[in-house]
Amino acid sequence: MKHGIFWHFARRMLKRRKLAIGAIVFSIVSAGGLASGLIAIGPLLKVLMSGEASVNLHSIMVEWLSEHASVAGYVPDALVAALPTDRFLGIATILGALLALTIFGAIANFLHQYCSLTLSMVTVSEIRLSAYRHALRLPLSVVLRRGPAEIVSRVTRDTAELERGFIALTSKALSQLTKGIAAFIAAVWFDWRLTIVAIIVAPIIGTVLRKFGKRIKRGSRNTLKAYEDLLRTSNESMQGLRGIKTATAERFARRRFGRANRAVITQDRRVRLARALSTPIVEVMAITAIMGLALLAAHEIVQGRMPFDRFIMALGSLGVAGASLRPLTGLLNDIQAASAPAERLAEIMAIPGEGMRERDLPWLPRHAKHIAFERVSFRYEGAERDAVHNVTLTINHGEFVAIVGPNGCGKTTLASLLVRLFDPTEGSVAMDGIDVQAASLSSLRNQIGVVPQEPLLVRGSIRENVALGLDHVSAQMMDRALTLAHAAQFVAALPNGLDSELGEGGTGLSGGQRQRLAIARALVRDPSVLILDEATSQIDAESEVQISAAIDDFRRGRTVIAIAHRLTTVRSADRIVVMEDGRVSDMGSHAQLLQRCDLYRRLVQTQLVS
Repeated sequence: MKHGIFWHFARRMLKRRKLAIGAIVFSIVSAGGLASGLIAIGPLLKVLMSGEASVNLHSIMVEWLSEHASVAGYVPDALVAALPTDRFLGIATILGALLALTIFGAIANFLHQYCSLTLSMVTVSEIRLSAYRHALRLPLSVVLRRGPAEIVSRVTRDTAELERGFIALTSKALSQLTKGIAAFIAAVWFDWRLTIVAIIVAPIIGTVLRKFGKRIKRGSRNTLKAYEDLLRTSNESMQGLRGIKTATAERFARRRFGRANRAVITQDRRVRLARALSTPIVEVMAITAIMGLALLAAHEIVQGRMPFDRFIMALGSLGVAGASLRPLTGLLNDIQAASAPAERLAEIMAIPGEGMRERDLPWLPRHAKHIAFERVSFRYEGAERDAVHNVTLTINHGEFVAIVGPNGCGKTTLASLLVRLFDPTEGSVAMDGIDVQAASLSSLRNQIGVVPQEPLLVRGSIRENVALGLDHVSAQMMDRALTLAHAAQFVAALPNGLDSELGEGGTGLSGGQRQRLAIARALVRDPSVLILDEATSQIDAESEVQISAAIDDFRRGRTVIAIAHRLTTVRSADRIVVMEDGRVSDMGSHAQLLQRCDLYRRLVQTQLVS
């Protein structure tokens, strides 16, 4: 299967039958015009080379029909009689027929190119969309391990390389192959003996092409990996440009990019070397074969067993066949090169995505009882210890629980296990007694609102950003969410209000404004569970008090889990969970923890900013 992955993707083109059939039919028609033209040149050459006045287009046709009696019955006598006996008029007739064939072939060639290019483009577009859709469903652990740059590179660059292979196959290789076969048939028409050498040489050339193809495929895979590293390096530098500038690390970033860039050049050079060598080697083999044909023909002419005009036409037809098949070397290299990105795409698409068994899993009812973490442990891939270790915690419906602790103690990871951004390596997470892994993923996430510390804002209007992920949000729901998030006032002050366009990452808004929009997005979903991951860390004290009051009102009948960053959030919680080194070290009210928990007292002394 591995060697046929390119063809696995290529078979998708057959789904669009009209375009696929059109590409094949018009290619054959165009090649048929070429073969007809070559055969038509034979009589023209015979008329021009003959010194006898009796040799004309009419006499040539009569002679040919007498030699091929089985075909004579299918040629109308009126057509034979209409052929001119004047030599000049016969030449003009043949040239006119060649012109008509040329125009006909050009139209067929245009239609072939249009069908094949459209077929390649549409098919790759579908594959790209399928790959991106699958990438969105990949487990977060896979994306973190591989890095977003690798995923993006495979979805965008690898599909572009795959399209080059499709174009080489459908537009160029098909066209050149049919023309080469048509010219070869014309050569057989003139004299079949000259084709024997060509048939013997073809497998040898094929063996050479396969060897170069393997090198090109391997080199293409390494080149794509180098481009992937280059994309990762450039993304890291541009996304962290603020930090690079403040640390005066431009030289370091430039050196990293330079190393990645040189790796791309090195790998790309190896591919180009293999491509450059394959073409001249195949050309030398082809010319050697033609010289052998010429020598064989010369022997037949000297012995009087082959007319000179037939030799010229057979050799010319083989020359046209060789010229048509010659580009196949580069085209086959392109197809081999496309095998590498096809394999990389297939590798990503073979990774099981989230919710693959959605149809087989029951719908999770709206949360109304409790959330239970039972002996839960989780370790990130490559880590030496658990991020969360043996945590048992029950949160009742309607309860406001704050989770506090030093950086890296596992607070965010614990909350992520509830949303199933990760699945526990040990233990289970249950909502109202149902293991969240045994329920539909969409039914779980649809009833959980999450406000992260770093909010996601996409290029688009404020309305689109607040309603992100929802098919329909009423004006009333939108206004209520913005009001609760303390965002209605600054949104109304913008020139276009809700329709104001945001730049990438929310450019043009302050950190606090971006976070308020993220809170509004979580609230507009009317969640049964609200997770606040240091959601007020970038908001001024006055706004924080107002948002905290609004959340107190909003949380009635809902469960709130807050990864606390500020003391004001902690004090309003029903229960506080203190975490340290991935474990729950204590839990209780603010007053209880102040009395008995040294870690909590230290956190309070620093206003829980750690």
